[in-house]
Amino acid sequence: MNQEYITAHPWSIIEEGFDQELVQSSESLFSLGNGAMGQRANFEEHYSGETFQGSYIAGVYYPDKTRVGWWKNGYPEYFAKVLNAPNWIAIDISLNGQPLDLAQCKKVDHFRRELNMREGWYKRSFVAILPNDLEIAVEVTRFLSLDLDEVGAIQYTIQPLNGGADVMVTPYLDGGIKNRDSNWDDKFWNITGVTSEENRAFVESHTMKTHFKVCTFMQSELYVDGVKVDENLAGKKDETSVGHTYSVSIKKDETLTLIKYGGYTVDRNHPADQLQEAANKVLDQASKLGFETLLQMQKEAWAQIWEMSDIAIEGDVKAQQGIRFNIFQLNQTYLGRDSRLNIGPKGFTGEKYGGSTYWDTEAYCLPFYMATKNQEVAWNLLEYRYNHLQKAIENAEKLGFKNGAALYPMVTMNGEECHNEWEITFEEIHRNGAIAFAIYNYHRFTGDYSYIPKMGMEVLIGIARFWRQRVNFSEEKQQYVMLGVTGPNEYENNVNNNWYTNYLAKWCMEYAAEQFQIVSKAYPEDYQRIVSKVKLTSTEVEDWKQVAGNMYFPFSEKHQVFLQQDGFLDKELVRVQDLDKSERPINQKWSWDRILRSPYIKQADVLQGFYFFEDHFSQEELERHFDFYEPFTVHESSLSPCVHSIQAAKLGRMEQAYTFYLRTSRLDLDDYNKEVEEGLHITSMAGTWMSIVEGFGGMRVMDNVLNFTPRIPEQWESYAFKINFRDQIVTMTVSTQGTAFTVSGDKAMTIQVDGKPLQLMPGETVHA
Repeated sequence: MNQEYITAHPWSIIEEGFDQELVQSSESLFSLGNGAMGQRANFEEHYSGETFQGSYIAGVYYPDKTRVGWWKNGYPEYFAKVLNAPNWIAIDISLNGQPLDLAQCKKVDHFRRELNMREGWYKRSFVAILPNDLEIAVEVTRFLSLDLDEVGAIQYTIQPLNGGADVMVTPYLDGGIKNRDSNWDDKFWNITGVTSEENRAFVESHTMKTHFKVCTFMQSELYVDGVKVDENLAGKKDETSVGHTYSVSIKKDETLTLIKYGGYTVDRNHPADQLQEAANKVLDQASKLGFETLLQMQKEAWAQIWEMSDIAIEGDVKAQQGIRFNIFQLNQTYLGRDSRLNIGPKGFTGEKYGGSTYWDTEAYCLPFYMATKNQEVAWNLLEYRYNHLQKAIENAEKLGFKNGAALYPMVTMNGEECHNEWEITFEEIHRNGAIAFAIYNYHRFTGDYSYIPKMGMEVLIGIARFWRQRVNFSEEKQQYVMLGVTGPNEYENNVNNNWYTNYLAKWCMEYAAEQFQIVSKAYPEDYQRIVSKVKLTSTEVEDWKQVAGNMYFPFSEKHQVFLQQDGFLDKELVRVQDLDKSERPINQKWSWDRILRSPYIKQADVLQGFYFFEDHFSQEELERHFDFYEPFTVHESSLSPCVHSIQAAKLGRMEQAYTFYLRTSRLDLDDYNKEVEEGLHITSMAGTWMSIVEGFGGMRVMDNVLNFTPRIPEQWESYAFKINFRDQIVTMTVSTQGTAFTVSGDKAMTIQVDGKPLQLMPGETVHA
């Protein structure tokens, strides 16, 4: 099966030709979202072939009971499922008594899909010969409104090409849906009401256990050659679905057009007893504006997003398509309007992984949102974690930690841990460090310290207390060690002294102590409130510093590198390039036992630490560690290639950096991991943005100044991006001829380029 079937185009994702083997992959790749809801690119009409139905509502989940062979203390009670929601897009169509079903047609020609990323719409068109020999042309346009984010809109047109047709069109809502990944085949939804009013319909339901109340709604209008058809509307209704059937006869070459608006109102945003009323209001708004006006508003809303977040590449269409696809999906998933929401690893494109929040948000996504949005968006992401602090303390208590120690969850919806593989749930505790680092990173980038005394200090104290209790003093080494952990490289489980985790623990305790001193002097009221609330003393803070200063780090004198963990050199150190290609990917070809005994690295571990804390290490140290670990890295995590791309660029190895960039940017488009039908890798897409901005552009913040070290892959003629740095928009353009900068607004700005200061004046282009 050819997975590289997407046509290269700078602004669109295009598929040409109908291949049933590719339907589920395309359902992922052509997904739509607007931050509040999302929809896989399922066909509106019935399809009897293999399909993965998926409609999703932000923040709505089901606590599917954990399924494990045997129980361990501290196990989460449930695994939070991203819920397949009632389906609002469905439209049954029959022509001369024959249902339209692309899996059953005699022939499907001119099949084409386009996801227009510049304007935020999805279009599908084809010519089909039905089993009854009727030939029809179909064109469908769909989008999820950014302006009315509870509404999606569909325009579905049919034209008979070789004779007239009696057509029955039935737009409907389907509440009888289920999740593909249910552990116990539980019923996730309870339908409480199915109603129909003229050309509108509603399915009211709530999730079992969590009791999120949702009203799924629709409205439809039918036109023949632009003239509205009002008669012949019949109701269709059962216990889980409701719709309307239009019966109309059309002549050869006449065009039948159905307009359907649909979506969800949720009790997260409306009073629970007024969801249908809220649905009627939003349908009033949508229908008053009409499809074309809503579509025009959609184009304008996306133009505004692209104005700030676009990265333009000249000379390499596949690289250009890749980065825009990544930026588009990040914006479809999260727009920063609601601090109760976060960025799930599959976004609105699939069910895998469960939960809406991983450490990916803090480690990979925050830089993208800080630089391409206003700082309130990044603040909302940090506030999300502050709001979950009490749950993080409860998570730690379940594992035996005391005194307000906080362990943030590996996977969560509401702050509770809901990941149930013990070697990750209990041991992949480095996630705590990523959250502390995000607080530091936010202050470093925005210059806004206010989050720390208001919220962040309490988070840092909880995290520091966790690390202090998690380490123990080794009499043998006369240093503090950390036993039984899993680093980002999940191909080494339950190891001792994972360097990355130990380094994060040391840094977190020192950083928390440093912020404690600053807050005590500069924010006395906050200091008193915090100390009183968490019962913190200066003696405890001094203890953190003492422990941090005496942490053990495994090191090889022979190789002059920090070791991933104590036993790394005991492994048989066969490089990836010496593995038979038929053995790859090892996570699909090898037993777990064999993987754990191998030297192979799923994703950067030591190098992840060198990425976070690059100013703690010299260029020579980075080069030595990169050269030691890269040959053992299989990059079977979507989060891996971007870090290696950034570091290869820093080392001046542009061909290698470019190869890693292409892999991260086209991970889903070219389906490197042969799993795109399960959904897209949303959080790693932010790493693609980092590969260009921090890798090729060399963007860093040092001493409150924006720094750049521009480089360009030889495959490119130029690239350009914008950074919103402390409310000043800097545009950087790098070409084979040189580098140019502009700054918007009315204030001058000093940046550094290749280590030298450069003065930017508003309205002027300055060449470096």
